[in-house]
Amino acid sequence: MRIFIFALQTALRSLWHEKWINLLTVLSISIGLLILSAFMTITLNIDFVLKRWSKDFGLVVYMNDGLSKDSEDALKNIFEKDPDVEGIKYIPKEQALQELRLALGLNSSILEGFENNPLPSSFELSLKREALKPELVERKAEQIKQMNGVEDVEYGEKWLSSLNTLSGVLKIGSLFLGSAVFIAIVFVTYSTIKIFFYRRKDEIETLKLLGATRSFIRLPFLLEGLLIGVLGGAASSLVLYGLYAFVIHKAPDYLPSVSAIMLYLPLKVYVPAPLAGAVTGFLGSFIAVGKIRY
Repeated sequence: MRIFIFALQTALRSLWHEKWINLLTVLSISIGLLILSAFMTITLNIDFVLKRWSKDFGLVVYMNDGLSKDSEDALKNIFEKDPDVEGIKYIPKEQALQELRLALGLNSSILEGFENNPLPSSFELSLKREALKPELVERKAEQIKQMNGVEDVEYGEKWLSSLNTLSGVLKIGSLFLGSAVFIAIVFVTYSTIKIFFYRRKDEIETLKLLGATRSFIRLPFLLEGLLIGVLGGAASSLVLYGLYAFVIHKAPDYLPSVSAIMLYLPLKVYVPAPLAGAVTGFLGSFIAVGKIRY
């Protein structure tokens, strides 16, 4: 315990004594983690929006004109038993015509030329989130098209494919950016600790003459790297939270469209930043003291 307290005191003294180099290192770490955290926040918000939009996505099943009530009920029964279907909405042809009139507004007069209702009855099927994959939806639509009484099936093929592609690209981008930031922080901490080691070479030689072990000499440097990482991570979390608060409370005054977007800052983004900084800082210092011969 005494050894740890001594190492911690030494690390804190070094942080203050070499405050300008440490400040630059902390800033470098905080900027790297801030960029990563901001990108992850944007990715999670876009993924959240995609999931919210996907709740309204589904298949529109148009039935043959003149289909009997029993046949419609039979189709509904099949859809209710489908494990991929989350919700079913039946729209009779009269309701479809009424909704079309409302959508056309002043132009609804174009429908007066039709003697009979040209629109078919339909089912709107809401699919579960796990079933919203382009290949699965396409296969489901083809299966429904083969059913008796079904005239056609429509869904947003291009829209669904674009959403899945965007979500996948952002997640891959987060992975690559996270790896790059991780390597950069480890390298920055490694370089800083290596500089400190050589600056305190005389002190280390004195400790060796007094019989200090390698672990005793290395521990202050490891703690210093860990503390630098924690400070960098904490700084990035504070800045990220400040930017988020600004976007939520101030940005709508200048960009009203922002108020229409439901932004959120997940705890899993900014809370673990100090821990991520601690891990990378400790790893960088561990590599640094391991590479040095003394």
